[in-house]
Amino acid sequence: MNAHTTEQPSSVRGAGQRVLIVAGEPGVAELLATTLELAGYRIGLTGSLAEALARLDAHRFDLVVADTALPDLAAVDGERRPVVARRPPVLYLTACDSLGRLLPELGPGETDYVTKPLRVAEVLARMQVLLRGTVPGGPGRSLCYDDLALDGTLCRARRGCRPLDLTPAEYRLLHHLLANAHRVLSKEQIGRYVWGDFHGDNAIEQLVSRLRRKVDRDAPALIHTRRGFGYWLGREGAG
Repeated sequence: MNAHTTEQPSSVRGAGQRVLIVAGEPGVAELLATTLELAGYRIGLTGSLAEALARLDAHRFDLVVADTALPDLAAVDGERRPVVARRPPVLYLTACDSLGRLLPELGPGETDYVTKPLRVAEVLARMQVLLRGTVPGGPGRSLCYDDLALDGTLCRARRGCRPLDLTPAEYRLLHHLLANAHRVLSKEQIGRYVWGDFHGDNAIEQLVSRLRRKVDRDAPALIHTRRGFGYWLGREGAG
């Protein structure tokens, strides 16, 4: 069973939003239900994907938190099920980087994910971002700048005709830079968006360096450093 940390940052609070937890593992379900209720959310709980789809058809929820280790997930592959017409954003809890087999089941919409073992602070932070809902360029949206494009539905990115093989952290960083093109983002802002907390200057610098090598390889530079302030994306002299 995965270990979980239970710290609860006081700065991340709910405001009575309705959250549907979909978790087949009792320990995960109990941890999430208790934590989110204490954080100010109203909770619905189900242990299967089929029941979750029925609940979403019958009731309004602001967010779904879904563990990918669902007991009926394997049976879903290859089957045709009714897709929820208008579903809320979904935060996936996953032990792997690939989320593709879940996306068609719940239909298109805003999505994000955290990896196991779960860190409560990161779960709450990613929930808060998804619940912003109307923020332009929010998670799950497709973004582009010049010849750089990010497909928020498939979690893929491309520079011109060249696909970018990004890690989850690199993908989140690129999304944040694209959504804030021509705006300098501090290391603290980047760390809290990518990981849910601040990982320190060295971790941010290494992440930006890796992403820059992939995005700007054999092409005009789009990711820039503003020394002493942070990083920004765009063409120099434009915007």
